[in-house]
Amino acid sequence: MMNGPGLAEAKAELRKRAMAARNACNPALGQDLARHVLENCPPPPGAVVAGYWPMGDEIDIRPLLYALAARGVVLCLPETPPRGHPLVFKTWQPGATLLPGRFGTSHPAGEIARPDFVLMPLLAFDAKGNRLGYGGGYYDRTLAALPAAFRLGCAFAAQEVETVPTGENDLKIHAIATEISFRRFQPA
Repeated sequence: MMNGPGLAEAKAELRKRAMAARNACNPALGQDLARHVLENCPPPPGAVVAGYWPMGDEIDIRPLLYALAARGVVLCLPETPPRGHPLVFKTWQPGATLLPGRFGTSHPAGEIARPDFVLMPLLAFDAKGNRLGYGGGYYDRTLAALPAAFRLGCAFAAQEVETVPTGENDLKIHAIATEISFRRFQPA
């Protein structure tokens, strides 16, 4: 675990490398990610699942969202609030209109929901369940307020790195789903 300016610099450098690795991947491989999640870690009955609307070259988790909706799972997507605040999740179902949000995000106009199973994007992850996000701290603040929620990172296999630099506020993920596999980590 690191702190101070060294941590910020290490994360910034890793973000550049991780974005380059992700840029070389095909977002359509999200269909394979969906299969791995549904076979290895389907949300438990009654779970409220938080997804996200993919941006740019993030792996496309929409096939997973559509499959979960077809199974009757309650879904929600995040709305990005001003910096320094946790995400706000709003109910969503396929076909619902999405509104433009901060930083190029999209969110529904649904009711506010409290998820207990969270699918999250990331830039990099390691074999210990550490994740590197975009740097705004939104998911770390959000997950701190949802301590019992299952945290599932969604990424390309190429986004795995040897070590993700972490600080005291960085929360681990419970599992990772990629286009080639599903893996659980030691308790986060």
